[in-house]
Amino acid sequence: MAEADLDVVIRQLARQLQTGLMTRAKERRDRFSGLAAKAKGKETGNRFKMMAKATMEQATAAARRLQMSADNVADSYARAMRVAASTPVEAKAEKPAKDKPAKKAAKAKKAKAKKAK
Repeated sequence: MAEADLDVVIRQLARQLQTGLMTRAKERRDRFSGLAAKAKGKETGNRFKMMAKATMEQATAAARRLQMSADNVADSYARAMRVAASTPVEAKAEKPAKDKPAKKAAKAKKAKAKKAK
């Protein structure tokens, strides 16, 4: 996985999240269906059935949005990497290094001179 490109990793993680989301949604749907079967009144049973159906619809829509977002991010990343790989890098002229130790030594001498006065 160390050699894998990040767009592939993004897609894999989204797939894992989508699978987990749908698993939890099915568990909740099954719970509501069980409650509907155990319900004493017809109205209560119908309400639980509607909740089970709505749970699956909402979870499916959320999973679809999650997958689309992950695909968009992965495509964007892959495109950015292709552009970065094809763009030539300009060589910058090196600036002369500043003499920082000399400046520190000069400041230290000034500080000592002020303390001595």
